[in-house]
Amino acid sequence: MRELVNRWGKSSAIVVATVLLVLADVIFEPSALHKGALAYVWPFSAVLIIAALGQTLVIQQRGIDLSIPGYMSLTVIVVTHMPNGNSSKLFQAIVLIFVINILAGLFSGFMVTKVGMSSIVQTLGMNAILYGIDIAISHGTPTQTTTALQDFTAKSFHSIPITFFIALVITAIVAFVMKKTIAGRRFEASGASDAAGVAAGIRTDRFQISAYVGAAILYTIAGILLAGIVSQPDAFSGDAYLLSSVAAVVLGGTSLLGGSGSAVATAVGAFFLIMLQQFILATGASAAVQDVVEATALAVGVGIYGFRSQSALLIGNIRQRMNSRSSKKSGSTSRVEVS
Repeated sequence: MRELVNRWGKSSAIVVATVLLVLADVIFEPSALHKGALAYVWPFSAVLIIAALGQTLVIQQRGIDLSIPGYMSLTVIVVTHMPNGNSSKLFQAIVLIFVINILAGLFSGFMVTKVGMSSIVQTLGMNAILYGIDIAISHGTPTQTTTALQDFTAKSFHSIPITFFIALVITAIVAFVMKKTIAGRRFEASGASDAAGVAAGIRTDRFQISAYVGAAILYTIAGILLAGIVSQPDAFSGDAYLLSSVAAVVLGGTSLLGGSGSAVATAVGAFFLIMLQQFILATGASAAVQDVVEATALAVGVGIYGFRSQSALLIGNIRQRMNSRSSKKSGSTSRVEVS
């Protein structure tokens, strides 16, 4: 019960913020909730949710992944340029990009875990490598998405696109694995502390490497869906998902110091950011204002996390002192009764 309360306490802020944002849309900018506006919200929130889940895995292992733009942009380029409009070649392109990105994730995980490279330095370097391949293939020129991929991402159920349902299913899978399986609990334990993980007999290096591989898989899925949603994606389509993915994780309450995280809260955080972007667009603000608001949301999320950490530490110290005093009083009473 206490674990449930603690988990809700971490994610409640973003849930409340999302509800308030929807109410603000209803009151001030109802156009943000019109069918045409939601046609933007559903698919792009799905892409961000999946990308942010990948970022969550890395952050849970005390890292941060700056290579999201490279992964997603290269994915978009491979699944559009390799088929070049021929839907029969789409499957081959998807298999190829999964292999490339998984190997890239495996290499990043190895360099961070075994070589001791900083996650920021390693993923920044990997981002440059992936973009190098991206430009070598595309020469910076966009290509039309295959009709097969476009038709797939355009499918919907009760006006909600299939891409959003895919994001929900992936969120449920990640949440189940993290919270309900032994491997998931060990994953979170290894992220909280190497020493604690080793003491518990956990091979922390394996879980840290798996975080980068798992993240690469999720980025690839997000990139494939993005390629289908955008009819003619360019070579830098993934750029918009670096800051927003980190912001979604932070707003979801996942600790930047690693350990426990919430896939569901991250998904809510991603949905909140897309809804916020739509609200800003409805007001007629520029793209620059969107970037400022997104950065502000990230700063607020970090500030709230820091406040919670300090408050928890203060409350813990107060309780410890109170328990210490009560134990001293009970000890004194016992001595009086004996005498």
